[in-house]
Amino acid sequence: MNTLYLKSFIRCKRKAWLDFKGDKSYEVWSAHKAIDKVNQFQIFYKLCNGEIYTGLKACENGYEGVIGLKIKGKFFQNIYAEIHPQLLLKTKGVSKWGPYKYLPAVYKLGHKTTKEHLFDLAFNSILLESFQETKIEKGLVISSFGNKPYVEEIYLNKKLRKKVLNVLLSLNECLEGFMPEITQDRKKCTICSWQKFCDKEAKESGYLTDIDGIGSKTASLLKTNGISNTQKLASYSEKELGEKLSQFNDQKFLKASMFVKQAKAYISGKSYYIANKNDNYDLLKKTSSGFYVFDIESNPDEKHDFLYGFLKINNLFAKKEDLIYEPILNLENNKSESYRQIIKILFSNNEWPVLHYGETEKIAIINIARYLNYSFEEIDLLTSRFIDLHTLIRKSLILPLKNYGLKTVSNWLGFKWVQKDVSGSKALYWWIQYKITKNEIFLKKIIQYNKDDCLATLQIAEYLIKNQLKKN
Repeated sequence: MNTLYLKSFIRCKRKAWLDFKGDKSYEVWSAHKAIDKVNQFQIFYKLCNGEIYTGLKACENGYEGVIGLKIKGKFFQNIYAEIHPQLLLKTKGVSKWGPYKYLPAVYKLGHKTTKEHLFDLAFNSILLESFQETKIEKGLVISSFGNKPYVEEIYLNKKLRKKVLNVLLSLNECLEGFMPEITQDRKKCTICSWQKFCDKEAKESGYLTDIDGIGSKTASLLKTNGISNTQKLASYSEKELGEKLSQFNDQKFLKASMFVKQAKAYISGKSYYIANKNDNYDLLKKTSSGFYVFDIESNPDEKHDFLYGFLKINNLFAKKEDLIYEPILNLENNKSESYRQIIKILFSNNEWPVLHYGETEKIAIINIARYLNYSFEEIDLLTSRFIDLHTLIRKSLILPLKNYGLKTVSNWLGFKWVQKDVSGSKALYWWIQYKITKNEIFLKKIIQYNKDDCLATLQIAEYLIKNQLKKN
């Protein structure tokens, strides 16, 4: 039992069990976890003014910051545990090493201090006290605001220690038992390294939260009405279900219809048209003379878009190898130049629509236009050219998929990325590696990934337009 299992257990009991006993061949490398590690080290390094060392010798020498230490000991009765403190920070006091002691510190992403942070500190402090032979009254939560470390002190009182003891006893019981059931809130699984392993079982078992639009609260409501899985949902009367979904007020019958159709699509593997508007006809009409596909790569924590990719399409039926792709890097020292390049591209064919997937790209252009002091009228005129394919596909089709993300939809259409197992998180990881190493290979990987994102978006546009042509 160690701190890594504790953190997993707080998020998901099954994850903790799999981390401990699972077949590692089913576990997938997590870019999100790797980014977290890099950010964590950079903040700790700044906090300790570069004086950060590894292992027991670092404690004995009294260095400012210590990482990479593993401490084993008896935790409670016959339960033995191991802690891996993210950081030990030197402070005033007395320990077995001399006139100083160490406090446990954890890294926090964002503004919220969670149970995970508190329990991690409390658990570390219990074994750390006997290890350095001194009392630990507090732990530290380290975060970064404005690229500067911020330290929050957490007092490790008896109440918190008792809580973590109870959680650790539950964890120990969990690890000794059979594999726990999949968490009901499947939306939590998006960054888990065991997601693919659980996905297969969830689909076979008919988990309701695998249906697009159904979260844990709606799934709980459905279960109280006897709808326990996707198979039952797919066979349910839309009208009867609508009468049970009073929480959705005026939209209850619309929601019921969507849930039932989505479940039917998910089980059958077939897509369904939604009888509605002429949005796809507009898409066909607007793209007939040429258009752009636009996709960005960004670091949301730093609110920095580091790559803007444009695909220029003169003719929808042109060969892919004849298309012109233009990547624009947004380095910290050339922001104004990058922005002017983007605007220049957009106005080189100022009647062309700009196709994108999701709202991020349109928001980015609005921010760029504001930065360049465009008027409200000019910004409105520019953004009126933007067409969000994510919104269009949701309005016109129900697909046999658990979500409508770019990767999920384009993979379903048969699109393949040149690089395997890629994602926005992996592109961000490559960007962070480029900033650290200045190795151009990481930029090449990011650019290839972005180009493929643009081509995947184009494939979705082609699918929508071809379906519209069939109707005409």
